[in-house]
Order: sequence, then C-alpha cells, then structure tokens
Amino acid sequence: MLRTCLALLLLAVPLAAPAADVPAGPTHPFSVHDMLAMDRVSSPQVSPDGKQVVFVVSHTDMERNRRRSDLWLVDGDGGGLRRLTAPNSGDSEPRWSEDGRSVWFLSGRSGSSQVWLIAADGGEAEQVTRLPLDVEGYALVPGGTHLLVAMQVFPGRTPRETVERLDERAATEKAGPSGRIYERLFVRHWDEWKDGRRNHLFALPLAGGEPVDLMGAMDADCPGKPFGGMEEVTVSPDGRTVVFTARDVGRAEAWSTNHDLFAVPLDGSAAPRCLTAANRAWDTQPLFSPDGRTLAYLAMTIPDFEADRYRIVLQPWPDGPKRVLTEAWDRSPGSLAFSPDGRTLYAVADNLGQNSLFAVDVATGRVRTVVEQGTVRSAEVGPERIVVAHETLTSPTELYSVLPDGSDRRALTAINAEKLAAARLGEPEQFSFTGAGGDRVYAYVVKPVDFDPAKKYPVALLIHGGPQGSFGNDFHYRWNPQAYAGAGYATVAVDFHGSTGYGFAFQHAIRDDWGGKPLEDLKKGLAAALARHPWMDGTRVAALGASYGAY
Repeated sequence: MLRTCLALLLLAVPLAAPAADVPAGPTHPFSVHDMLAMDRVSSPQVSPDGKQVVFVVSHTDMERNRRRSDLWLVDGDGGGLRRLTAPNSGDSEPRWSEDGRSVWFLSGRSGSSQVWLIAADGGEAEQVTRLPLDVEGYALVPGGTHLLVAMQVFPGRTPRETVERLDERAATEKAGPSGRIYERLFVRHWDEWKDGRRNHLFALPLAGGEPVDLMGAMDADCPGKPFGGMEEVTVSPDGRTVVFTARDVGRAEAWSTNHDLFAVPLDGSAAPRCLTAANRAWDTQPLFSPDGRTLAYLAMTIPDFEADRYRIVLQPWPDGPKRVLTEAWDRSPGSLAFSPDGRTLYAVADNLGQNSLFAVDVATGRVRTVVEQGTVRSAEVGPERIVVAHETLTSPTELYSVLPDGSDRRALTAINAEKLAAARLGEPEQFSFTGAGGDRVYAYVVKPVDFDPAKKYPVALLIHGGPQGSFGNDFHYRWNPQAYAGAGYATVAVDFHGSTGYGFAFQHAIRDDWGGKPLEDLKKGLAAALARHPWMDGTRVAALGASYGAY
C-alpha cells in the first residue's frame, strides 16, 4: 500500500531569467520541433581579465538536417553580445590566449578539423595547424611555445604514416573483400568500428617542426573513447609536464575501469610514467593548482565498477603523498576548477534531482553550495566571478555569472528568449515519496500545457536509462518532458534507486537488483503522483524509456 507522500517541493527558480526585449506575438504549445530548434549554448571561457566570455552557439539547420556552430562573445556584464566567427563555419572549443587578445578554436572550415586563431576584436581567422589528420582536441601550453593536439593514429606510427596506412587499406578493400578480423574487444564504439587507431596526444611546436607523440606505442586512448575530452589532460604551469588519463590495460580493456594518470615531459624525452598504479579503479580529470604545487584529480575506489563515486584527491607535485579530500562528501563530482588563489576547488555534481555547483575548501574539505537549483553544465572561474552554463526544465542553457559565494547572480545571455516566448510550456514541480525499503525517493511532474484542473489528462511515465542516471531539472534534447506536456500529457519522471545524486548507498542499492527496487519505485512513484493529482487519468498511462529505461 502506498505510503503517504513525504513532501511537495515546488521547483525553485535559481537564477533570474535572462532579460531580453521580446515582442509579444502568437504562441503555440511546445513541441519536438521547438526542442530541436533551440540554439545550444556551451563551452563558455572567461577572458584572463574577466571582462569577456567567449562561448559556442550551435543551431539546427532543419532543411539540411545538420547542426552548425559558431563562436560568440559577451561582456562580463551581459552587454556587447556579438558573433565572433563567420556563421556556419563549424567552430568549437574556444580558448583565450594568455594575453587575452586572441581566441584559439577548432574548426572544420578547411575541410578537416584544425586549430585556428582569431583576434578578440574581430577580423579574419588564421589557420594555425595543417596536420594530415583531424585534430580531435587541443590544449594550450603555458608560455605559448607549443600546442597539445590529439589525433587518431596507429600506435607507434606518425600522423603521416597513419594516413599512408589508411590509404593502403582503402585500396586493398576496394580491390577485394573488405572483411576485418577482430581478436580482442572493443569491436566498435557506438557508430564507429574500431580500426586499430588510437587517440594520442602530440606536442606541436608553434615555431615549426613535427608533432611529437607523447604516448609513443601505448595501445590506449587519450582522450578516451567514446565520450572523453580534453578535461582528461592538464599541463603544469611551468609548461614542462603533461599529465593525462588513459586506460592502458591490454585485453581487459572492454570490462576494466582502470583508467590511470600518466605524466610525461612535454618534449617527449621520457616515456609516460604512471602516477596511480596503486589504484585499480578509475582516476581521471587531472588539474594543476595555479601555482603548480598541487595536482588535483578525481578517483574511484571500486575496480571494474563504472558507477562508483568519484572522490577529489590532492597530491603535492610531483611525488608527495596523496590525500583524499572529499571522502566524507556523499556526492560524485563530474568536473573540477581551481579558484585563482588555489584555496578552493569548484565542482559540479548531481544533487537531489539537480546538478549543482559546489565549492570545496582545499585545506579542510569543507563543502558549500554555490548554485543549487537547476543544472549547471559547466562552471568557468574568472578573476572575480564564476560563469555558469545553466538550464532548467523550462529553459535551455544560458550563461550567468555569480560571485564565489553564489550571490549577485547576473544573466549574461538570452539566446533563446524569442523562441521560448513563442512556445507555451508546462509547469514543473518536484515531489518525494516513500519508495522501496522505506527510502525517500524523488520525482518530477510536469503539467500539460494550458493546464485546466477540471480536466483529466493522460500520463507519460518517463524512465531514465543508466540505470545510474537521473531525470533532473534540465532541458533534455531527447527525453524532454515539455514535448509531452505540449502534446497534452502530464509527465512523471522518477529518480528510482540507482539514480545519481542521492548518495552512494542509494545508487549502489540496485547492484544485482536491476529489476527489483527500481521497478518498485516506479510503481510507487506513479501511484503517488496519481494520488496527489486527481487531474491525472490513471486509466491512460504510457511508460516510455530507452536503454535501461526500456529494460
């Protein structure tokens, strides 16, 4: 029998909506077409003086069925919004130069993905790299003498030798059978068959010269496939050492989570040195403190368990004793950033149906909340303020800035204001109920657009994947409750046992029980929503999910 719902938590508006002069006009219920049409704001980078933010805006070209991205600039007070790069050029991953006068970025405008440079005050972009392979990612080296670039190569072969081998293989396959024999896993990553190439890091002298493979013959990837990025790489402030993440475990790769940190000289004069051999679980996201005296990173403790909790670990550089900073904090951070003085680490983590920004004191491990409600996609720390890419169930990502204590929140962008004003949305609310084992379980309800409490509405029960995932306070581009709300459905989304952001015990409770506690929570959560909202029609309910949600 359903226990009494514990609490109804009205969805708070954590950050003031971006100000924009949007003319009134005809509106319509939100639909999947609105969802796809929203411009996507990402990758904010704060200039060294904190006065400007460069970021990426990607939009959908519905006629050509593709997305295109450009770089934009906005002042630190929200003024001066302008496009920095030419429209539809496929630009991404902006980085400020050390003097703040230029912006580096990746672009496919030359026919392959290469590194480009453009003055912050505008003008023509300059192509910096002309490598024979696509640049998969890059990082700036302090001092400005080198770039770090990631390219897919056959281990032990140069980029040019890799191209030659690919050409030979293509000619052979064209002349005869194109079958391929695999003698170990992996065979593919999502939509890409493995062909023996690996993501390797190269040091590229900007004054000229050949790129140096810092990973040598390592049969491993950095960035990791299929979802890794350059957050897996850091360079010491003196520019001499590169620390990177890689899973170098041979035939055990398909089931191992033993990602390690490796240190290698920028000049490639020595082989990579493993820093975390004692930990057989996942180590990742290395980050040097501003003074270069401390290496911070994220680490799991349970081998071969990808849903373990990350802890923040600190190591005095280069060989000091490691210290776990956040053992007592029952959250799993997904990103790290140091304050300018190195005394605080900012971390983003799932948190009770939100994705919050936290500040962690480096000396004591004390944690405080900076931005609690909504979903913080990224946080970039400037000299005085923090710029966050933030979204909710009623707004796609926009940029805001806050002081380090979370106060004085300012909207910097309103990229989607006009599109949002034209689409009527459903009202979201978060509630909790007693689920499996008597535990408190959280869920969201989104009311139908143009809600009338006198009517009865069919219900869409959305089930997230993972199972270690979450349906939170975000603007999802596949499972967006507003698409159902606009079609006249009430939506219910339960963060059942196993979901992230509710502590490790709650997340770990479904090990060997995928069909138990989650199913019980889903049934109890739906019953709780129906009991609380008599306008929901319990005789017309559809369950929807993919991956684990379909299971």
